[in-house]
Amino acid sequence: MGKSSVREKEVYSALEVANICGVVNQTAINWIKNGYLKAFKTPGGQFRVYLEDLVAFMKSRSMHIPESVLEQMKNEKTLLIVDDDRTFNSVLKKFLDDKGVPFSINQAFDGFEAGINMERLKPECIILDIDLPGIDGFKLLEKLSDDKTLGKPVVFVVTGLEDAELEPRCLSFGASEVFKKPLDFSAMLSCINSRFKL
Repeated sequence: MGKSSVREKEVYSALEVANICGVVNQTAINWIKNGYLKAFKTPGGQFRVYLEDLVAFMKSRSMHIPESVLEQMKNEKTLLIVDDDRTFNSVLKKFLDDKGVPFSINQAFDGFEAGINMERLKPECIILDIDLPGIDGFKLLEKLSDDKTLGKPVVFVVTGLEDAELEPRCLSFGASEVFKKPLDFSAMLSCINSRFKL
């Protein structure tokens, strides 16, 4: 992976983490190996750290976060997974994390929590289950369609419901795609990559 694509995805090497935190390279590697700092390994065996994980780690240790890092955090895209099936929600988040999608991935487990997160985060992408406790997915789609302050996120609907009217209804409310459960994770990833030109 070239330097430019690493930067696009807001991913840091252990050495870059060390420089930002003002420590030697080995200290950053020790943080990762001891599980203090979340990271993943490249096919070549090098550690890489996502921007939001680095910032969360630095905040937890009351470290000074450079302005340039905070600026990158502001520019980062956000993805929100909304599904009350906690296992599915977490498995999908891990899959997208592991595939290196360049988003800060957030989760909501009911319609009410989703509404709060939509207003707080203004995500660029939402993966939305329709059959939710509290406020259902259609109400959330309607809110996204009516409330211009939420931006115009790309919405991928995921549903286990069997209803012939469901897909056209979701699309009429502005959803980009409708996926049936059990979800084809690779198809979802391809859709995200294609829609955001990743």
